[in-house]
Amino acid sequence: MALRHLRLIAVNIDGVLLNDTFSPVIHRFVVGRGHAYTAELERAVLSQTQLRAAEVLGGPGSPQEVVEAYFREREEYLRDHPVRVLEGAGDLLARLRATGASLVCYGGLGRAHFDRHLAPWAEYFDGPGYVCTDAFRPGVREIAEDVFGLRCDQTLFIDDVARVAEAAQQLGAAFIGHPTTYEHSFQRQAMHEAGVRHVVDSLDAIDESLVRAVDRELADEQGGTTRKTGASFG
Repeated sequence: MALRHLRLIAVNIDGVLLNDTFSPVIHRFVVGRGHAYTAELERAVLSQTQLRAAEVLGGPGSPQEVVEAYFREREEYLRDHPVRVLEGAGDLLARLRATGASLVCYGGLGRAHFDRHLAPWAEYFDGPGYVCTDAFRPGVREIAEDVFGLRCDQTLFIDDVARVAEAAQQLGAAFIGHPTTYEHSFQRQAMHEAGVRHVVDSLDAIDESLVRAVDRELADEQGGTTRKTGASFG
């Protein structure tokens, strides 16, 4: 499918291509230390740098020690709930590849995480293939402009975190939300409150018609059409 305006599609790794192994651990980490898990706390932690998130979570020791404690707890969680590629992820990448736009994966963990779990699909991705955003989260501007040399309004981000949606809106990028189904998560609510237009329940819903709709919206907005408010859920 030839696109009118989109030049880059950036897909988050954890929560979109891989199962969400962060929300449950963050919730357990917070509640296990006697704190309330709130929407405000979740917003302050997700899509932040590791050290910034550690400052929010608090606890004994330095932020680096909190990070280390969190990842120890995550390793314990993964023993019973291993990382896995989500159903439909490979088909999604094939559909996105067929658009002709460049395709990149990104997330807060290092390159080894991508290589370990998505190596069979590495050929679908362009440029560096994977961008670690821990140093500059959420990373919308940096991925579009610094890595690919594009304007933000030429990009589409697919993510499970509302903070990325807000950054995309501010910078003129398109966004499709794929919020976690974790029972204690506030991300679907946060996307609705942010006025996210496209929120999907499955990767299969990110099909040619949706990508074309997003492409038309970007083209129309660059042509002077006013962005509509409110969210539509697909």
